[in-house]
Amino acid sequence: MSKKNKHSFLYNNSLSITFLSLAVVTIIAQVFTGVQQYNDFLIEHHQNPIGMLHYLKSGHFIEATFENWESEFLQMALFVWLTIFLRQKGSSESKQLSGIQDVDAQPKKHPHAPWPVRKGGFILSVYKHSLSLSLFLLFIASFLLHWYGSNKDFNDQQILEGKSTLTLMTYLSNSRLWFESFQNWQSEFLSVFAIIFLSIYLREIGSPQSKPVDAPNSETEK
Repeated sequence: MSKKNKHSFLYNNSLSITFLSLAVVTIIAQVFTGVQQYNDFLIEHHQNPIGMLHYLKSGHFIEATFENWESEFLQMALFVWLTIFLRQKGSSESKQLSGIQDVDAQPKKHPHAPWPVRKGGFILSVYKHSLSLSLFLLFIASFLLHWYGSNKDFNDQQILEGKSTLTLMTYLSNSRLWFESFQNWQSEFLSVFAIIFLSIYLREIGSPQSKPVDAPNSETEK
């Protein structure tokens, strides 16, 4: 048995497990701090504080959570899709400026190919774009939940202040919803620009997101 096959499940999946664990920990922290903040708001408006389970159904929690998920999935979806066509000379995040790369090759049927490749037809057509499609679908789902949560939170505040509420469709034209989205989208696009640009000149030994330390700045890795 090769050394590669002797690695444990934890070792083989340590990167995804670590980031999933960080996500769970920070979501829990968000809930604990969010319910405290929301209860402070309720007390200021002479309302009774709510419990943790009630808070999870509140617009305050739903809006804050999916507002961020939405921007993350949009950023990743666009990055995956645009790197098919666009290039950045010298960046480790870009394909090479010319020539055919492995990722451009049409899939071939072989015994170890994924099931959709062996199946072919429509299933293969979808599978060839499944990464970007799934990210765009996650973005759309997150945006819809952000829209719902933001509208619910807005209406809750309107009711406490004795003002009129807005329907979900009417709220779609409200500047608050789009301000919440744009303030996150711009930060995600800036972070992608930063990794693309900085990877031209800076290095991190051992990271697949970096070029080799001795690689020329003008060399495009992928």
